[in-house]
Amino acid sequence: MAAPIRLRAWQKEALGRFEARVRPDFLTVATPGSGKTTFALAAILRALIAGEIKRFVVVVPTQHLKLQWALAAERFGLHLDPEWSAGDGALPSDVHGVAVTYQQVAARPGALRRLVTKAFVVLDEIHHAAETRSWGDGVRHAFEIAPMRLSLSGTPFRSDRSAIPFVRYVRDEAQADYEYGYAEALRDGCVVRPVYFPRINGRMEWTAPDGQTHRAGFEDPLTRALGSQRLRTALDVDGEWLRTVLVRAHHQLLHLRREDPGAAGMVIAIDQEHARGIARILKREVGVQAVVATSDDPAASRKIAGFTRSEATWIVAVRMVSEGVDIPRLRVGVYATSTATDLFFRQAVGRLVRVSGDARRQRAYMFIPDDPRLRNFAWGIAEQRRHSLRRSDRRGEDDESDPDREDRDPETREREDQLSLFAAISAVPLDVDGRPLAPEGPIGDSPSVENDIAAGTHPGEAIPGLVAEGAKSPGMAESGSSFELEADGVDVPTPEPDPVGTPTPRTRKRRLRERNSARVRELVHRTGRRHAEINAELNRRVGIRRITEATVAELVRRIEVADRWLELIRGPVSGRSL
Repeated sequence: MAAPIRLRAWQKEALGRFEARVRPDFLTVATPGSGKTTFALAAILRALIAGEIKRFVVVVPTQHLKLQWALAAERFGLHLDPEWSAGDGALPSDVHGVAVTYQQVAARPGALRRLVTKAFVVLDEIHHAAETRSWGDGVRHAFEIAPMRLSLSGTPFRSDRSAIPFVRYVRDEAQADYEYGYAEALRDGCVVRPVYFPRINGRMEWTAPDGQTHRAGFEDPLTRALGSQRLRTALDVDGEWLRTVLVRAHHQLLHLRREDPGAAGMVIAIDQEHARGIARILKREVGVQAVVATSDDPAASRKIAGFTRSEATWIVAVRMVSEGVDIPRLRVGVYATSTATDLFFRQAVGRLVRVSGDARRQRAYMFIPDDPRLRNFAWGIAEQRRHSLRRSDRRGEDDESDPDREDRDPETREREDQLSLFAAISAVPLDVDGRPLAPEGPIGDSPSVENDIAAGTHPGEAIPGLVAEGAKSPGMAESGSSFELEADGVDVPTPEPDPVGTPTPRTRKRRLRERNSARVRELVHRTGRRHAEINAELNRRVGIRRITEATVAELVRRIEVADRWLELIRGPVSGRSL
Protein backbone atom coordinates (compact mmCIF):
# COMPACT_ATOMS: atom_id res chain seq x y z
CA MET A 1 0.00 0.00 0.00
CA ALA A 2 0.96 3.64 -0.37
CA ALA A 3 2.40 5.86 2.34
CA PRO A 4 -0.01 7.20 4.99
CA ILE A 5 -2.49 9.69 3.56
CA ARG A 6 -2.34 13.27 4.79
CA LEU A 7 -5.75 14.89 4.49
CA ARG A 8 -6.82 18.50 4.83
CA ALA A 9 -9.36 19.39 7.48
CA TRP A 10 -12.26 19.54 5.04
CA GLN A 11 -11.32 16.17 3.54
CA LYS A 12 -11.32 14.54 6.98
CA GLU A 13 -14.70 16.05 7.80
CA ALA A 14 -16.18 15.03 4.44
CA LEU A 15 -14.77 11.51 4.82
CA GLY A 16 -16.39 11.20 8.23
CA ARG A 17 -19.77 12.25 6.84
CA PHE A 18 -19.40 9.90 3.90
CA GLU A 19 -18.69 6.90 6.11
CA ALA A 20 -21.62 7.82 8.37
CA ARG A 21 -24.10 8.08 5.49
CA VAL A 22 -27.28 6.02 5.52
CA ARG A 23 -27.81 5.91 1.73
CA PRO A 24 -25.63 4.48 -1.05
CA ASP A 25 -25.27 7.97 -2.55
CA PHE A 26 -23.17 10.92 -1.43
CA LEU A 27 -22.66 14.22 -3.30
CA THR A 28 -19.59 16.33 -2.55
CA VAL A 29 -19.33 19.80 -4.05
CA ALA A 30 -15.83 21.23 -3.48
CA THR A 31 -14.11 24.13 -5.19
CA PRO A 32 -11.61 23.24 -7.94
CA GLY A 33 -8.10 22.73 -6.63
CA SER A 34 -9.20 21.80 -3.10
CA GLY A 35 -8.48 18.07 -3.41
CA LYS A 36 -11.67 16.25 -4.45
CA THR A 37 -9.66 13.47 -6.08
CA THR A 38 -7.60 12.89 -2.94
CA PHE A 39 -10.77 12.80 -0.82
CA ALA A 40 -12.39 10.26 -3.15
CA LEU A 41 -9.31 8.02 -3.32
CA ALA A 42 -9.01 8.09 0.47
CA ALA A 43 -12.63 6.94 0.74
CA ILE A 44 -12.00 4.18 -1.81
CA LEU A 45 -8.84 2.99 -0.05
CA ARG A 46 -10.57 2.80 3.32
CA ALA A 47 -13.49 0.87 1.81
CA LEU A 48 -11.10 -1.60 0.14
CA ILE A 49 -9.15 -2.15 3.36
CA ALA A 50 -12.39 -2.66 5.31
CA GLY A 51 -13.53 -5.25 2.78
CA GLU A 52 -16.70 -3.30 1.94
CA ILE A 53 -15.90 -3.37 -1.78
CA LYS A 54 -13.75 -5.37 -4.19
CA ARG A 55 -13.37 -2.94 -7.10
CA PHE A 56 -13.98 0.68 -8.00
CA VAL A 57 -15.06 2.51 -11.14
CA VAL A 58 -14.34 6.17 -11.87
CA VAL A 59 -16.46 7.98 -14.49
CA VAL A 60 -15.10 11.24 -15.94
CA PRO A 61 -16.04 13.68 -18.72
CA THR A 62 -12.90 13.40 -20.90
CA GLN A 63 -10.25 10.94 -21.99
CA HIS A 64 -7.46 12.97 -20.38
CA LEU A 65 -9.10 12.83 -16.96
CA LYS A 66 -8.99 9.03 -17.07
CA LEU A 67 -5.21 9.23 -17.21
CA GLN A 68 -5.11 11.92 -14.54
CA TRP A 69 -7.15 9.77 -12.15
CA ALA A 70 -4.92 6.76 -12.86
CA LEU A 71 -1.80 8.75 -12.00
CA ALA A 72 -3.40 10.02 -8.79
CA ALA A 73 -4.48 6.50 -7.81
CA GLU A 74 -0.92 5.24 -8.19
CA ARG A 75 0.17 7.58 -5.40
CA PHE A 76 -2.28 5.68 -3.15
CA GLY A 77 -0.98 2.28 -4.22
CA LEU A 78 -4.12 1.69 -6.31
CA HIS A 79 -4.02 0.26 -9.85
CA LEU A 80 -6.68 2.06 -11.90
CA ASP A 81 -6.78 1.06 -15.58
CA PRO A 82 -7.59 4.07 -17.83
CA GLU A 83 -7.42 1.99 -21.03
CA TRP A 84 -10.13 -0.55 -20.23
CA SER A 85 -13.02 -0.87 -22.68
CA ALA A 86 -16.24 -2.87 -22.65
CA GLY A 87 -14.78 -5.31 -25.18
CA ASP A 88 -11.92 -6.27 -22.87
CA GLY A 89 -14.02 -8.67 -20.81
CA ALA A 90 -13.45 -9.29 -17.11
CA LEU A 91 -10.94 -7.26 -15.13
CA PRO A 92 -7.60 -8.87 -14.26
CA SER A 93 -7.43 -9.81 -10.61
CA ASP A 94 -4.50 -7.45 -9.98
CA VAL A 95 -6.42 -4.33 -11.09
CA HIS A 96 -8.32 -2.38 -8.43
CA GLY A 97 -10.55 -0.51 -10.84
CA VAL A 98 -11.16 1.16 -14.18
CA ALA A 99 -11.65 4.73 -15.39
CA VAL A 100 -14.21 5.34 -18.11
CA THR A 101 -15.94 8.34 -19.68
CA TYR A 102 -19.65 9.14 -19.52
CA GLN A 103 -19.75 8.48 -23.24
CA GLN A 104 -18.38 4.96 -22.70
CA VAL A 105 -21.00 4.30 -20.04
CA ALA A 106 -23.81 5.45 -22.33
CA ALA A 107 -22.54 3.23 -25.15
CA ARG A 108 -22.26 0.01 -23.10
CA PRO A 109 -24.01 0.38 -19.70
CA GLY A 110 -24.54 -3.36 -19.40
CA ALA A 111 -20.81 -4.06 -19.47
CA LEU A 112 -20.26 -1.70 -16.53
CA ARG A 113 -23.27 -3.07 -14.66
CA ARG A 114 -21.62 -6.50 -14.52
CA LEU A 115 -18.59 -4.99 -12.76
CA VAL A 116 -20.23 -3.03 -9.96
CA THR A 117 -22.18 -5.47 -7.80
CA LYS A 118 -19.49 -5.06 -5.13
CA ALA A 119 -17.88 -1.88 -6.39
CA PHE A 120 -17.36 1.72 -5.32
CA VAL A 121 -18.46 4.09 -8.10
CA VAL A 122 -17.10 7.64 -8.37
CA LEU A 123 -19.03 9.97 -10.70
CA ASP A 124 -16.67 12.89 -11.31
CA GLU A 125 -18.30 16.16 -12.44
CA ILE A 126 -21.65 14.41 -12.16
CA HIS A 127 -23.59 17.18 -13.92
CA HIS A 128 -22.33 15.71 -17.21
CA ALA A 129 -24.73 12.83 -16.72
CA ALA A 130 -27.57 15.17 -17.71
CA GLU A 131 -25.98 16.48 -20.92
CA THR A 132 -28.01 14.00 -22.98
CA ARG A 133 -30.80 11.69 -21.98
CA SER A 134 -28.79 8.67 -23.10
CA TRP A 135 -25.94 9.61 -20.77
CA GLY A 136 -28.22 9.94 -17.76
CA ASP A 137 -30.08 6.73 -18.57
CA GLY A 138 -26.81 4.90 -19.13
CA VAL A 139 -25.36 6.04 -15.80
CA ARG A 140 -28.51 4.99 -13.94
CA HIS A 141 -28.68 1.56 -15.57
CA ALA A 142 -24.95 0.86 -15.17
CA PHE A 143 -24.59 1.84 -11.53
CA GLU A 144 -27.96 1.55 -9.79
CA ILE A 145 -26.92 -1.76 -8.19
CA ALA A 146 -23.58 -0.46 -6.87
CA PRO A 147 -23.42 -0.40 -3.05
CA MET A 148 -21.43 2.88 -2.93
CA ARG A 149 -21.78 5.90 -5.22
CA LEU A 150 -19.77 9.05 -4.60
CA SER A 151 -20.67 11.98 -6.87
CA LEU A 152 -18.25 14.90 -7.21
CA SER A 153 -18.55 18.40 -8.62
CA GLY A 154 -16.42 21.52 -8.57
CA THR A 155 -19.37 23.89 -8.89
CA PRO A 156 -22.93 23.90 -7.53
CA PHE A 157 -25.37 23.09 -10.30
CA ARG A 158 -29.06 23.16 -11.09
CA SER A 159 -31.38 20.80 -12.92
CA ASP A 160 -32.01 23.04 -15.93
CA ARG A 161 -32.83 20.15 -18.23
CA SER A 162 -33.21 16.70 -16.73
CA ALA A 163 -32.55 15.44 -13.23
CA ILE A 164 -29.13 13.91 -12.68
CA PRO A 165 -29.07 10.29 -11.48
CA PHE A 166 -28.31 9.61 -7.80
CA VAL A 167 -28.62 13.30 -6.79
CA ARG A 168 -31.22 14.62 -4.34
CA TYR A 169 -33.11 17.76 -5.35
CA VAL A 170 -35.11 20.38 -3.51
CA ARG A 171 -37.09 22.08 -6.26
CA ASP A 172 -34.40 22.50 -8.95
CA GLU A 173 -31.37 22.67 -6.66
CA ALA A 174 -29.06 19.72 -6.18
CA GLN A 175 -28.53 19.03 -2.48
CA ALA A 176 -24.90 18.37 -1.58
CA ASP A 177 -24.13 16.10 1.35
CA TYR A 178 -20.91 18.06 1.85
CA GLU A 179 -19.92 21.41 0.37
CA TYR A 180 -16.58 23.21 0.52
CA GLY A 181 -16.55 26.51 -1.32
CA TYR A 182 -13.92 28.83 -2.74
CA ALA A 183 -14.34 31.24 0.18
CA GLU A 184 -13.71 28.50 2.75
CA ALA A 185 -10.66 27.29 0.83
CA LEU A 186 -9.18 30.80 0.78
CA ARG A 187 -9.77 31.23 4.51
CA ASP A 188 -8.05 27.93 5.24
CA GLY A 189 -4.93 29.15 3.44
CA CYS A 190 -2.53 27.25 1.13
CA VAL A 191 -5.45 25.43 -0.51
CA VAL A 192 -6.28 27.67 -3.47
CA ARG A 193 -5.02 30.93 -4.97
CA PRO A 194 -6.98 34.17 -5.09
CA VAL A 195 -8.03 34.93 -8.67
CA TYR A 196 -8.38 38.47 -10.04
CA PHE A 197 -10.21 39.57 -13.18
CA PRO A 198 -8.67 42.27 -15.38
CA ARG A 199 -11.50 43.13 -17.79
CA ILE A 200 -11.07 44.95 -21.07
CA ASN A 201 -13.71 47.12 -22.74
CA GLY A 202 -13.94 47.64 -26.50
CA ARG A 203 -15.84 49.07 -29.43
CA MET A 204 -17.12 46.38 -31.81
CA GLU A 205 -18.71 46.55 -35.26
CA TRP A 206 -20.34 43.60 -37.00
CA THR A 207 -22.94 42.51 -39.52
CA ALA A 208 -25.74 40.48 -37.93
CA PRO A 209 -27.34 37.44 -39.62
CA ASP A 210 -30.22 39.67 -40.75
CA GLY A 211 -27.77 41.82 -42.71
CA GLN A 212 -27.87 44.87 -40.42
CA THR A 213 -24.65 46.47 -39.23
CA HIS A 214 -24.25 47.14 -35.50
CA ARG A 215 -21.71 49.10 -33.45
CA ALA A 216 -21.52 48.78 -29.67
CA GLY A 217 -19.19 48.72 -26.70
CA PHE A 218 -19.55 46.36 -23.77
CA GLU A 219 -21.21 49.13 -21.74
CA ASP A 220 -24.06 49.49 -24.28
CA PRO A 221 -27.31 47.64 -23.44
CA LEU A 222 -28.19 45.04 -26.07
CA THR A 223 -30.56 42.13 -26.50
CA ARG A 224 -29.16 38.76 -25.57
CA ALA A 225 -28.68 37.75 -29.23
CA LEU A 226 -26.88 40.99 -30.11
CA GLY A 227 -24.83 40.75 -26.91
CA SER A 228 -23.58 37.34 -28.01
CA GLN A 229 -22.71 38.71 -31.45
CA ARG A 230 -20.81 41.58 -29.84
CA LEU A 231 -18.81 39.16 -27.72
CA ARG A 232 -18.02 36.95 -30.69
CA THR A 233 -16.86 40.03 -32.64
CA ALA A 234 -14.45 40.97 -29.84
CA LEU A 235 -13.01 37.46 -29.95
CA ASP A 236 -12.41 37.48 -33.70
CA VAL A 237 -8.80 36.46 -34.42
CA ASP A 238 -8.49 39.18 -37.07
CA GLY A 239 -9.54 41.99 -34.70
CA GLU A 240 -7.45 44.26 -32.49
CA TRP A 241 -9.27 43.42 -29.25
CA LEU A 242 -8.12 39.81 -28.96
CA ARG A 243 -4.58 40.58 -30.15
CA THR A 244 -4.22 43.31 -27.53
CA VAL A 245 -5.55 41.19 -24.68
CA LEU A 246 -3.29 38.25 -25.56
CA VAL A 247 -0.22 40.50 -25.61
CA ARG A 248 -1.13 42.09 -22.27
CA ALA A 249 -1.79 38.69 -20.72
CA HIS A 250 1.61 37.49 -21.97
CA HIS A 251 3.37 40.45 -20.36
CA GLN A 252 1.57 39.67 -17.11
CA LEU A 253 2.79 36.08 -17.35
CA LEU A 254 6.38 37.17 -17.97
CA HIS A 255 6.14 39.39 -14.89
CA LEU A 256 5.01 36.42 -12.78
CA ARG A 257 7.75 34.20 -14.19
CA ARG A 258 10.38 36.49 -12.68
CA GLU A 259 9.56 34.88 -9.30
CA ASP A 260 7.86 31.72 -10.52
CA PRO A 261 9.74 30.48 -13.64
CA GLY A 262 7.27 27.67 -14.17
CA ALA A 263 4.19 29.90 -14.31
CA ALA A 264 2.02 29.31 -17.38
CA GLY A 265 -0.95 30.76 -19.20
CA MET A 266 -4.13 29.27 -20.65
CA VAL A 267 -6.50 30.54 -23.34
CA ILE A 268 -10.02 29.12 -23.59
CA ALA A 269 -11.06 29.35 -27.26
CA ILE A 270 -14.40 29.10 -29.05
CA ASP A 271 -13.66 26.11 -31.27
CA GLN A 272 -10.76 24.26 -32.86
CA GLU A 273 -10.23 26.72 -35.69
CA HIS A 274 -10.35 29.62 -33.24
CA ALA A 275 -7.78 27.90 -31.00
CA ARG A 276 -5.35 27.54 -33.87
CA GLY A 277 -5.89 31.19 -34.83
CA ILE A 278 -5.03 32.25 -31.27
CA ALA A 279 -1.86 30.16 -31.42
CA ARG A 280 -0.88 32.02 -34.60
CA ILE A 281 -1.40 35.37 -32.86
CA LEU A 282 0.83 34.35 -29.95
CA LYS A 283 3.52 33.17 -32.34
CA ARG A 284 3.38 36.35 -34.43
CA GLU A 285 3.03 38.91 -31.64
CA VAL A 286 5.16 37.56 -28.77
CA GLY A 287 7.19 34.78 -30.38
CA VAL A 288 5.63 31.94 -28.41
CA GLN A 289 4.71 28.57 -29.93
CA ALA A 290 1.66 27.73 -27.85
CA VAL A 291 0.55 24.16 -27.20
CA VAL A 292 -2.85 23.59 -28.83
CA ALA A 293 -5.04 20.85 -27.32
CA THR A 294 -8.32 20.19 -29.10
CA SER A 295 -10.69 17.24 -28.91
CA ASP A 296 -10.09 16.27 -32.54
CA ASP A 297 -6.38 15.74 -31.89
CA PRO A 298 -5.58 12.16 -30.77
CA ALA A 299 -2.44 13.48 -29.08
CA ALA A 300 -4.32 16.10 -27.02
CA SER A 301 -4.08 14.20 -23.75
CA ARG A 302 -0.34 13.66 -24.22
CA LYS A 303 0.13 17.34 -25.07
CA ILE A 304 -1.66 18.43 -21.90
CA ALA A 305 0.40 16.03 -19.78
CA GLY A 306 3.61 17.15 -21.46
CA PHE A 307 2.69 20.80 -20.95
CA THR A 308 1.96 20.15 -17.28
CA ARG A 309 5.52 18.89 -16.70
CA SER A 310 7.29 21.39 -18.94
CA GLU A 311 8.13 25.08 -18.61
CA ALA A 312 6.17 26.08 -21.73
CA THR A 313 4.33 29.39 -21.45
CA TRP A 314 0.93 28.99 -23.12
CA ILE A 315 -1.66 26.32 -23.81
CA VAL A 316 -4.72 27.01 -25.97
CA ALA A 317 -7.75 24.74 -25.74
CA VAL A 318 -11.48 24.66 -26.29
CA ARG A 319 -12.85 22.44 -23.53
CA MET A 320 -9.94 20.08 -22.97
CA VAL A 321 -8.64 22.02 -19.95
CA SER A 322 -11.81 23.77 -18.83
CA GLU A 323 -12.85 21.15 -16.31
CA GLY A 324 -10.99 18.89 -13.93
CA VAL A 325 -7.58 19.04 -15.60
CA ASP A 326 -4.88 19.63 -13.00
CA ILE A 327 -2.11 22.00 -14.17
CA PRO A 328 -1.06 23.78 -10.95
CA ARG A 329 1.39 26.11 -12.70
CA LEU A 330 -1.38 27.93 -14.59
CA ARG A 331 -1.54 31.49 -13.24
CA VAL A 332 -2.80 33.58 -16.16
CA GLY A 333 -5.89 32.92 -18.23
CA VAL A 334 -7.67 34.55 -21.15
CA TYR A 335 -11.38 33.85 -21.40
CA ALA A 336 -11.68 33.98 -25.19
CA THR A 337 -14.79 31.85 -25.65
CA SER A 338 -18.33 32.93 -26.43
CA THR A 339 -19.73 30.39 -23.96
CA ALA A 340 -21.31 32.64 -21.34
CA THR A 341 -22.73 30.47 -18.56
CA ASP A 342 -21.85 30.69 -14.90
CA LEU A 343 -21.04 26.98 -14.68
CA PHE A 344 -18.56 27.00 -17.56
CA PHE A 345 -16.99 30.27 -16.40
CA ARG A 346 -16.37 28.89 -12.91
CA GLN A 347 -14.93 25.70 -14.34
CA ALA A 348 -12.50 27.72 -16.47
CA VAL A 349 -11.47 29.91 -13.54
CA GLY A 350 -11.00 26.73 -11.51
CA ARG A 351 -7.98 25.86 -13.65
CA LEU A 352 -6.14 28.85 -12.15
CA VAL A 353 -6.79 28.31 -8.45
CA ARG A 354 -4.63 25.22 -7.89
CA VAL A 355 -1.60 26.01 -5.77
CA SER A 356 1.98 24.96 -6.53
CA GLY A 357 4.99 25.44 -4.31
CA ASP A 358 4.76 28.34 -1.88
CA ALA A 359 1.11 29.38 -2.08
CA ARG A 360 1.34 32.25 0.39
CA ARG A 361 2.09 34.92 -2.22
CA GLN A 362 0.60 33.41 -5.34
CA ARG A 363 -2.10 35.20 -7.29
CA ALA A 364 -3.80 34.29 -10.55
CA TYR A 365 -5.35 36.50 -13.22
CA MET A 366 -8.16 35.76 -15.66
CA PHE A 367 -8.39 38.37 -18.43
CA ILE A 368 -12.01 38.68 -19.54
CA PRO A 369 -14.07 40.74 -21.98
CA ASP A 370 -16.06 43.39 -20.13
CA ASP A 371 -19.25 41.61 -21.20
CA PRO A 372 -22.07 42.14 -18.63
CA ARG A 373 -22.63 38.41 -18.18
CA LEU A 374 -18.96 37.60 -17.62
CA ARG A 375 -18.64 40.66 -15.40
CA ASN A 376 -21.44 39.32 -13.21
CA PHE A 377 -19.88 35.87 -12.99
CA ALA A 378 -16.51 37.38 -12.05
CA TRP A 379 -18.20 39.56 -9.44
CA GLY A 380 -19.58 36.46 -7.71
CA ILE A 381 -16.13 34.91 -7.43
CA ALA A 382 -14.51 38.22 -6.46
CA GLU A 383 -16.98 38.70 -3.62
CA GLN A 384 -16.02 35.34 -2.15
CA ARG A 385 -12.35 36.24 -2.47
CA ARG A 386 -12.69 39.69 -0.94
CA HIS A 387 -14.59 38.58 2.13
CA SER A 388 -12.27 35.64 2.63
CA LEU A 389 -9.03 37.60 2.34
CA ARG A 390 -10.12 40.79 4.12
CA ARG A 391 -12.57 39.26 6.56
CA SER A 392 -14.67 42.41 6.26
CA ASP A 393 -18.23 42.60 7.58
CA ARG A 394 -21.02 42.20 5.10
CA ARG A 395 -23.50 45.08 5.06
CA GLY A 396 -26.02 43.71 2.60
CA GLU A 397 -27.74 40.49 1.83
CA ASP A 398 -26.32 37.95 -0.56
CA ASP A 399 -27.17 38.42 -4.21
CA GLU A 400 -30.50 36.69 -4.71
CA SER A 401 -30.27 36.67 -8.50
CA ASP A 402 -30.26 33.37 -10.32
CA PRO A 403 -26.66 32.69 -11.47
CA ASP A 404 -27.95 30.64 -14.38
CA ARG A 405 -30.55 33.13 -15.58
CA GLU A 406 -28.75 33.42 -18.91
CA ASP A 407 -29.55 29.72 -19.47
CA ARG A 408 -27.40 28.12 -22.10
CA ASP A 409 -25.24 30.15 -24.46
CA PRO A 410 -27.60 31.66 -27.08
CA GLU A 411 -24.65 31.81 -29.47
CA THR A 412 -25.06 28.06 -29.90
CA ARG A 413 -28.54 28.55 -31.28
CA GLU A 414 -27.34 31.50 -33.36
CA ARG A 415 -24.66 29.32 -34.96
CA GLU A 416 -27.41 27.05 -36.20
CA ASP A 417 -29.35 29.99 -37.66
CA GLN A 418 -27.66 31.58 -40.65
CA LEU A 419 -24.27 31.96 -38.99
CA SER A 420 -22.76 32.33 -42.44
CA LEU A 421 -24.42 35.77 -42.62
CA PHE A 422 -22.68 36.93 -39.44
CA ALA A 423 -19.45 38.85 -40.05
CA ALA A 424 -17.15 40.62 -37.58
CA ILE A 425 -15.98 43.95 -38.99
CA SER A 426 -13.77 45.41 -36.25
CA ALA A 427 -13.03 45.09 -32.54
CA VAL A 428 -10.97 47.84 -30.89
CA PRO A 429 -9.97 47.57 -27.20
CA LEU A 430 -10.65 50.69 -25.11
CA ASP A 431 -9.35 52.06 -21.83
CA VAL A 432 -11.52 53.37 -19.02
CA ASP A 433 -11.95 56.72 -20.76
CA GLY A 434 -12.99 55.15 -24.05
CA ARG A 435 -9.64 55.67 -25.80
CA PRO A 436 -7.96 52.93 -27.89
CA LEU A 437 -5.87 50.65 -25.69
CA ALA A 438 -2.40 49.70 -26.89
CA PRO A 439 -1.04 46.23 -26.10
CA GLU A 440 1.99 47.64 -24.28
CA GLY A 441 0.33 50.68 -22.66
CA PRO A 442 -1.19 51.16 -19.21
CA ILE A 443 -4.82 50.24 -18.65
CA GLY A 444 -6.25 53.74 -18.54
CA ASP A 445 -4.90 56.85 -16.83
CA SER A 446 -5.91 55.49 -13.44
CA PRO A 447 -5.10 51.79 -13.35
CA SER A 448 -6.33 51.50 -9.76
CA VAL A 449 -9.80 52.47 -10.91
CA GLU A 450 -9.91 50.64 -14.25
CA ASN A 451 -8.55 47.50 -12.69
CA ASP A 452 -11.45 47.20 -10.31
CA ILE A 453 -12.06 43.49 -9.87
CA ALA A 454 -15.47 43.29 -11.54
CA ALA A 455 -18.75 45.14 -11.68
CA GLY A 456 -20.17 45.68 -8.21
CA THR A 457 -16.85 45.83 -6.37
CA HIS A 458 -15.68 48.84 -4.40
CA PRO A 459 -14.50 51.76 -6.59
CA GLY A 460 -10.78 52.27 -6.53
CA GLU A 461 -9.94 48.73 -5.51
CA ALA A 462 -6.84 47.82 -7.50
CA ILE A 463 -5.80 44.38 -8.68
CA PRO A 464 -2.59 43.61 -6.78
CA GLY A 465 0.39 42.60 -8.89
CA LEU A 466 -1.17 43.49 -12.24
CA VAL A 467 1.35 44.81 -14.75
CA ALA A 468 0.26 48.24 -15.95
CA GLU A 469 3.11 48.65 -18.44
CA GLY A 470 3.90 46.02 -21.03
CA ALA A 471 7.66 45.99 -20.59
CA LYS A 472 9.35 42.64 -20.91
CA SER A 473 10.77 41.06 -17.83
CA PRO A 474 14.55 41.54 -17.78
CA GLY A 475 16.57 38.57 -18.89
CA MET A 476 13.46 36.62 -19.88
CA ALA A 477 13.19 35.16 -23.35
CA GLU A 478 9.82 35.64 -24.99
CA SER A 479 9.21 31.96 -25.43
CA GLY A 480 10.23 31.24 -21.86
CA SER A 481 10.37 27.57 -22.66
CA SER A 482 12.40 24.73 -24.07
CA PHE A 483 9.20 22.75 -24.59
CA GLU A 484 8.10 24.11 -27.96
CA LEU A 485 5.34 22.25 -29.80
CA GLU A 486 3.83 22.90 -33.17
CA ALA A 487 0.09 23.44 -33.16
CA ASP A 488 -0.59 20.21 -35.03
CA GLY A 489 1.02 16.97 -36.06
CA VAL A 490 3.90 16.86 -33.57
CA ASP A 491 4.83 13.83 -31.56
CA VAL A 492 5.29 14.66 -27.90
CA PRO A 493 6.74 12.70 -24.99
CA THR A 494 4.57 10.17 -23.21
CA PRO A 495 2.86 11.86 -20.27
CA GLU A 496 3.39 9.38 -17.48
CA PRO A 497 7.05 8.70 -16.69
CA ASP A 498 7.63 6.07 -14.05
CA PRO A 499 8.62 7.27 -10.62
CA VAL A 500 12.23 6.73 -9.65
CA GLY A 501 12.68 3.01 -9.04
CA THR A 502 10.16 0.27 -9.82
CA PRO A 503 7.61 0.95 -12.58
CA THR A 504 3.99 1.25 -11.50
CA PRO A 505 1.68 -1.75 -12.12
CA ARG A 506 -0.11 0.18 -14.87
CA THR A 507 3.02 1.09 -16.84
CA ARG A 508 4.56 -2.35 -16.26
CA LYS A 509 1.42 -4.03 -17.59
CA ARG A 510 1.39 -1.81 -20.67
CA ARG A 511 5.00 -2.70 -21.42
CA LEU A 512 4.36 -6.40 -20.91
CA ARG A 513 1.43 -6.25 -23.33
CA GLU A 514 3.68 -4.55 -25.88
CA ARG A 515 6.29 -7.28 -25.44
CA ASN A 516 3.59 -9.93 -25.84
CA SER A 517 2.45 -8.31 -29.08
CA ALA A 518 6.01 -8.31 -30.37
CA ARG A 519 6.37 -12.05 -29.61
CA VAL A 520 3.11 -12.79 -31.42
CA ARG A 521 4.24 -10.87 -34.51
CA GLU A 522 7.49 -12.81 -34.60
CA LEU A 523 5.68 -16.14 -34.21
CA VAL A 524 3.28 -15.24 -37.02
CA HIS A 525 6.24 -14.45 -39.25
CA ARG A 526 8.15 -17.63 -38.44
CA THR A 527 5.26 -20.13 -38.38
CA GLY A 528 2.96 -18.71 -41.04
CA ARG A 529 -0.03 -19.09 -38.73
CA ARG A 530 -2.63 -16.33 -38.13
CA HIS A 531 -2.50 -13.89 -35.21
CA ALA A 532 -5.71 -15.32 -33.78
CA GLU A 533 -4.27 -18.85 -33.73
CA ILE A 534 -1.05 -17.76 -32.03
CA ASN A 535 -2.92 -15.70 -29.40
CA ALA A 536 -5.37 -18.51 -28.71
CA GLU A 537 -2.55 -21.04 -28.21
CA LEU A 538 -0.61 -18.74 -25.86
CA ASN A 539 -3.76 -17.93 -23.87
CA ARG A 540 -4.59 -21.64 -23.54
CA ARG A 541 -1.10 -22.44 -22.27
CA VAL A 542 -1.27 -19.66 -19.64
CA GLY A 543 -4.90 -20.35 -18.68
CA ILE A 544 -6.53 -17.04 -19.63
CA ARG A 545 -9.37 -16.17 -22.03
CA ARG A 546 -7.81 -13.02 -23.48
CA ILE A 547 -4.76 -10.89 -22.93
CA THR A 548 -6.81 -7.96 -21.60
CA GLU A 549 -7.84 -10.13 -18.63
CA ALA A 550 -4.26 -11.14 -17.77
CA THR A 551 -2.52 -10.09 -14.60
CA VAL A 552 1.10 -8.95 -14.56
CA ALA A 553 2.21 -12.47 -13.53
CA GLU A 554 0.18 -14.05 -16.33
CA LEU A 555 1.63 -11.64 -18.90
CA VAL A 556 5.13 -12.59 -17.76
CA ARG A 557 4.30 -16.30 -18.11
CA ARG A 558 2.83 -15.67 -21.58
CA ILE A 559 6.11 -14.12 -22.71
CA GLU A 560 8.03 -17.08 -21.28
CA VAL A 561 5.80 -19.52 -23.19
CA ALA A 562 6.28 -17.54 -26.40
CA ASP A 563 10.05 -17.49 -25.91
CA ARG A 564 10.15 -21.28 -25.47
CA TRP A 565 8.10 -21.66 -28.65
CA LEU A 566 10.54 -19.45 -30.53
CA GLU A 567 13.49 -21.48 -29.22
CA LEU A 568 11.95 -24.65 -30.68
CA ILE A 569 11.69 -23.12 -34.11
CA ARG A 570 14.39 -24.18 -36.56
CA GLY A 571 14.16 -22.21 -39.77
CA PRO A 572 11.50 -19.78 -40.96
CA VAL A 573 8.63 -22.29 -41.32
CA SER A 574 9.48 -25.12 -38.95
CA GLY A 575 8.22 -25.67 -35.40
CA ARG A 576 4.58 -24.91 -36.19
CA SER A 577 3.37 -26.19 -32.80
CA LEU A 578 4.59 -25.73 -29.29
